Amino acid sequence: MTVREIVLYPNDVLTTPTEPVAEVDDEIRQLVRDLVDTMYDAPGVGLAAPQIGVLKRVAVIDVSGPEERSDLKVLINPQIIDRKGAITWEEGCLSFPRLYEKIDRAHDVVIRALNEHGETYEIEASELLAVALQHEIDHLDGVLFIDRMSHLKRRRALKKYKKILEDLENDEESEDASFTSGLTGE
Repeated sequence: MTVREIVLYPNDVLTTPTEPVAEVDDEIRQLVRDLVDTMYDAPGVGLAAPQIGVLKRVAVIDVSGPEERSDLKVLINPQIIDRKGAITWEEGCLSFPRLYEKIDRAHDVVIRALNEHGETYEIEASELLAVALQHEIDHLDGVLFIDRMSHLKRRRALKKYKKILEDLENDEESEDASFTSGLTGE
C-alpha cells in the first residue's frame, strides 16, 4: 500500500493540463494503485494524478462509500463524449480540505476511457457518479471546482479556504507542541 501526499491548492501542478498516457504499462498500473490507496486513505470518492503531483491523464473514482469500496472506476485518458441535463451538487475536493461548495454540472454524462489493462470502455452516469467523473476529468484538464464558480462565489470560497488552511496549520502546531512537550516531560 502506497499512500502519496495530496497536493493542496494553490500548487501550480493542479492547474496544469495533463499529458495523455501513451501506453498502459506497469508504471501506469502502479500510479493507479497509488491513486486508489491515497483516495481510500483520505478518504475521498475520486482522485486525479495531478493531485499527487503527476501530470498524467489518470484518475480513479469510487462513489460506493468508505465502508463498501465496491465500485472502483479507473480512468486513463478519459473523455466526456456526451452530457445532458443539469444538476447542482455540493462538491468537495481533497486538494481543498474541508471546503464544500455547490457547483453546476451536467446531470448525465457518457465517458470513454481506458482501464488499467489498456481496454477501452464507456460509463453512462448520472447524479453523484456523473459529478465525480466531471470533477476528476476537470482536474486532468487543469480546471478546479473553484473555476466553475462565479467570481464573487469564488472570492468567498477562497477566503473561507484561507481560513481553513490557517486552522489546519494551527492544529498541526498544537499537535507538534503537545508531542514535543510529552517528549521533554514539560
